[in-house]
Amino acid sequence: MAPPHSSSTFAVLRHKHFRNVWIAAFISSMGGWMEIVGVQWAMAQATLADAWVNGDRPGATIMMAYLAAAQLLPQLFLGVVGGVLADVVDRKKLLLITQSARMAVAIALCVLAFQGVINPWLLILLGCLDGIAMAFNIPAWQVLTPRLVPREDLTSAITLNGLQFNLARALGPAIGGVLLGFWGPWLLFLLNAISYIFVIAAVLITPDAPPPPREPGKNPWALVREAWHYLLHHRAPLYLILAISIFSMLATPLLRMMPILVKETYLPGAEEHLQEKAYGALLGAMGAGAVAGALLIKRIPVWYPRHHFIPMSITGCGLMLCWYSASTNLIMAGVSVFLTGIFWMWAFNASFSALQLLVEDRIRGRVLAIGNTISFGCMPLGAFLAGAIGDHAATYTIAGRTGPGLGAQIGLGSVSLALVIVGLAMLNWRVPEVDGLKQGDDGYDRKPGLLRGLLASAHRRG
Repeated sequence: MAPPHSSSTFAVLRHKHFRNVWIAAFISSMGGWMEIVGVQWAMAQATLADAWVNGDRPGATIMMAYLAAAQLLPQLFLGVVGGVLADVVDRKKLLLITQSARMAVAIALCVLAFQGVINPWLLILLGCLDGIAMAFNIPAWQVLTPRLVPREDLTSAITLNGLQFNLARALGPAIGGVLLGFWGPWLLFLLNAISYIFVIAAVLITPDAPPPPREPGKNPWALVREAWHYLLHHRAPLYLILAISIFSMLATPLLRMMPILVKETYLPGAEEHLQEKAYGALLGAMGAGAVAGALLIKRIPVWYPRHHFIPMSITGCGLMLCWYSASTNLIMAGVSVFLTGIFWMWAFNASFSALQLLVEDRIRGRVLAIGNTISFGCMPLGAFLAGAIGDHAATYTIAGRTGPGLGAQIGLGSVSLALVIVGLAMLNWRVPEVDGLKQGDDGYDRKPGLLRGLLASAHRRG
């Protein structure tokens, strides 16, 4: 049975090419989170302005959903195509192309913001272009890591990738919030564009990453059918992809609603630069929680298996999101979002590491692409669900409050409660195959029971 963590996580940095890519990816993630701060803040600022509100245009919560759809729906239509490419072309060359395309989008954002002509519709258009590049970038990136480290170090490498991503999420938004208050979003877009140079340079010096050998005569659609057939006949990978997708759909609306809550609930009427710094601080608190989660994961007992750990993390994240959505002051919001980051890190890290270990290399890119397609396609659904509920709730007066802030709280709270219910169901009905167990193996336990699922008593040692 594989534990959800490795006791020698940082030892994987001894692999030179992985270390170079890891450092470059950290710099790029910092830039990416700064850009997210700029884009979402610009969208919130524009759609909460009197000119927009009084112009009979869509509400702020729905516009955030449109932005999410533009950024993420390309995955739904192109994600599998990207996965096929990752399995049939040189992954290194594919990464260089996609990183260059994303840098071009960041440059365009910078120029438009600097000239003061950026608006919600331009943000949506450029978000769509970046999403198209991401549809091809993510599969190529995911199949690169297993080629830079030996299999026995793969879990540690994935954990470390999660750590750098969330460390960047802790630092990037915090720094971005400060820079936003002094120079505006154009500088954040410029720094993101520059960050891609480091990734491109690191990828250039990695070994060639040719596609694995495949049977001659198979066309791309046959490769896709093979991946779907694999998933439909392997319970554990399918379960993991569904878990990641549902979690993505119901948890990520947090990131869309946060700038609205800062402006309308936590610091209404405050000066703009204070609101910007508060927004960056909240994103930084969430990232700090995720970093703490990456460090605390080593404290999880080695006998506590992934098929218990993943639903426990999803349930915990849902509960913390419910607390966050009910918070009306900045301090409580910061505490709850920090704790959210811990469970967020655990859920994603354990799910993705289990999936990569279960799927063989020759088909990994396609299977992961199917997972990305479903999960990224589900994210806009969550944003639209939270946005539609919030847009409707904003028209009511509850406890003397009304407007977009109240709507964002109710919309986010509704999807967060649904996430708790999903997590509890997964704890009750578990899939031991996630840990490579088969019926008849020691520890194979599918008996229903929430307490049994939480405590993993059938696996306890000592």
